[in-house]
Amino acid sequence: MGGFFGTISVKSCVSDLFYGTDYNSHLGTRRAGLVTFDKERGFSRSIHSIERNYFRAKFEDELDSFCGNQGIGVISDTDPQPIIVNSHLGRYAVVSVAKINNIGEISSDLLRQHIHFSEQSANKINQTELVALLINMGDTYVDGINNVFSCVEGSCSLLILTEDGIIAARDYTGRTPIVIGKKDGAYAVSTESSTFPNLDFHLVRDIGPGEIVRIRPDGCEVLQAPAPDEQICSFMWVYYGFPTSDYDGINVEAMREDNGKAMGQADDVEADCVCGIPDSGVGTALGFAEGRGIPYKRAVLKYTPTWPRSFTPRNQSRRDLVAKMKLIPNKALLGGQRLVICDDSIVRGTQLRDNIRMFYEGGAREVHARISCPPLVYGCRYLGFTSSQSDMELLTRRIIRDFEGDDSAKLEQYSTAGTPEYERMVEEMRRQFGLTSLKFNRLDTLIRSIGLPKCRICTHCFDGTGYCRRRAKE
Repeated sequence: MGGFFGTISVKSCVSDLFYGTDYNSHLGTRRAGLVTFDKERGFSRSIHSIERNYFRAKFEDELDSFCGNQGIGVISDTDPQPIIVNSHLGRYAVVSVAKINNIGEISSDLLRQHIHFSEQSANKINQTELVALLINMGDTYVDGINNVFSCVEGSCSLLILTEDGIIAARDYTGRTPIVIGKKDGAYAVSTESSTFPNLDFHLVRDIGPGEIVRIRPDGCEVLQAPAPDEQICSFMWVYYGFPTSDYDGINVEAMREDNGKAMGQADDVEADCVCGIPDSGVGTALGFAEGRGIPYKRAVLKYTPTWPRSFTPRNQSRRDLVAKMKLIPNKALLGGQRLVICDDSIVRGTQLRDNIRMFYEGGAREVHARISCPPLVYGCRYLGFTSSQSDMELLTRRIIRDFEGDDSAKLEQYSTAGTPEYERMVEEMRRQFGLTSLKFNRLDTLIRSIGLPKCRICTHCFDGTGYCRRRAKE
């Protein structure tokens, strides 16, 4: 996916920028970049690969090369960024969190207009450069950003570092969050509100869908009011979000615990203990244990010093290795136990299969899995949710293909809890994993736990709904 952080202050912003960007590191594993602006020295930029090293290890030694009271940083799962631009709008740097489904169509149209690309990533067009070219076609930054909103199918949120403040724009349907923070003499914008407390920022508010704001050290100016519709990604609470972050005023960990409690209250499983798969399954497991009245035990722990999140590496063999190596079972708590494990989701199934084998080898007598969201039946069209290139990488779609001879057959039935097709699919997953039982959360339970109306939440990966409306050109 990816995340970004920007800050502007009456004094040097470099330390806040460094740590604020680092606090978005759980959102991506490919590239990271920082850029600052100083009136005398201009723009200072650095971009590094973080596929084998953490953000801090890559940037800490070069912080003295940055100067200025404003800057933006990004953790990217797509292309190298920030991009620095010299255009009729002025000099600026831009970062984006985007999934542009029609990048080929847009780039072909730009090439026909003799607008050329210079940045390439793995022989592909750099998404953020394409965003910059679309911005440059506007008479103002606001016009240019609306050109992005009107052209892009998918989603695109962005930060622009100008010579006169930082402009933040949230994608038109608000699938990715942006929050504003403030402290004496400084403002900040970030994907995650968890970046603020240790830097002494306090949360001011969320930026609305399609809203455009400019921050300066002394204030926040609304350049474009929010759009009326929102489709914030439900997976921000299920998986992506850091536990202490809030989106639309709803805390990630509180939602996970409420979600797990509701699941536990509706369950009839007989078990000796509940365990959460770190990190994002822990809150659900704590809630499930409370709701079902079963003790919570840390029967598996994540070895945090060296192993990053396993979901986002692009190489499948590396994902599998990290998934196996990062979790260490506690056999003293597993022997002879009937165990309920809570996990955030099942995508390909590789990681869960290894975890289940680990629990049985550790001495568990029964292993019951409870998944905090419904089955993922539809690939995400709106965010860089996984590195998947095809819906066939989803375990559900492979099972549907095996049952129906067509991976796209009866998707509505397979994604609707309680139908014969749904029950057959879940039972096949249970059989393949060797679980004692397997249950997924119901969509209505998930929606209630988030606490927003269904119309404001994107649930496309579960039920195929949602929309990819672009902003109409004036």
